[in-house]
Amino acid sequence: MKQSLVDDTEDVSLDFGNEEELALRKAKIRHPLATFFHLFFRVSAIITYLFCDWFSKSFVACFVTILLLLSFDFWSVKNVTGRLMVGLRWWNQIDEDGKSHWIFEAKKVSLNNSTGTEAEARIFWLGLIICPLIWTVFFFSTLFSLKLKWLALVIAGISLQTANLYGYIHCKIGIGGQKSITKVTSRFLSQTIFQRECQDEFQKPGLEGMETHKH
Repeated sequence: MKQSLVDDTEDVSLDFGNEEELALRKAKIRHPLATFFHLFFRVSAIITYLFCDWFSKSFVACFVTILLLLSFDFWSVKNVTGRLMVGLRWWNQIDEDGKSHWIFEAKKVSLNNSTGTEAEARIFWLGLIICPLIWTVFFFSTLFSLKLKWLALVIAGISLQTANLYGYIHCKIGIGGQKSITKVTSRFLSQTIFQRECQDEFQKPGLEGMETHKH
């Protein structure tokens, strides 16, 4: 009877770490404001371009409005939403010699940082890829319909949004490749130095009969 009572009151350890990790992965939106503005400016620019004749008959007003929306989108995606939603950022830096350097960074994913969820990452990349494609369609439609006054604006839209796309793709792919090359190079150098030191030790007097094996 006493044995059964001991078994019934035995402590059971629960692993709450996995549950916390699953809850964070299942969380849909951790940065709702950043997610909203990631799509707001670029979608607003496309809608204004399509229906600007309904809003105003002034070409200059439509041109300036769309260009401002594209500029706000470029700044917010480059400096805010990329860092919060996917943990990536890129920028240009000029050193003391006047040389320009492009810097690409990727944040390590962990439970303690504020990197976005899988849903936010999906929204981020879809918005980043689809909108430049839409502006590319606008370019060909403007070119074929001979609406050349809109051509400069469309080229500006393609340039600004493609710049962000290129930068974040370089962060996502280029950083990983650069890190792997660095790791392989450092490992090769360390192995070479170790082998040289071993050879020097084995070639000392009294150790000439030892055989060296290279892997």
